[in-house]
Amino acid sequence: MGYRFFPLATPYRLQADDMLYPMISDKDMEHLKTLARLEVSPEETQHLKQDLNKILDYFEQIKHLDTEGIEEMARPIHMENVFREDVVKAGLSHEEAMTLAVETEEGFFKVPRTVDTDG
Repeated sequence: MGYRFFPLATPYRLQADDMLYPMISDKDMEHLKTLARLEVSPEETQHLKQDLNKILDYFEQIKHLDTEGIEEMARPIHMENVFREDVVKAGLSHEEAMTLAVETEEGFFKVPRTVDTDG
């Protein structure tokens, strides 16, 4: 059972291999443009429609590949955790941190107000 890419009644077309492939209709394109809030000309809409139909055709070709014995994967390349191990080490002392501050007041960092407290 294949996936439905669009919630509308998508027409199908017969290809050279006697298989039916989904085809995006003008009604589907208008629906997609509304959902994506796209404002494109009628010419651009036709180009987008052709491009999307090519993409769907490609998915249909992929769907017919023999994947028997091929392990599923989340990514096309193997990835390992590249984070280093946490190592406990001494940080800055209070005095050292205060020497790096632009402005201090009574032993604390002084920064501009970020929240308006006036009513």
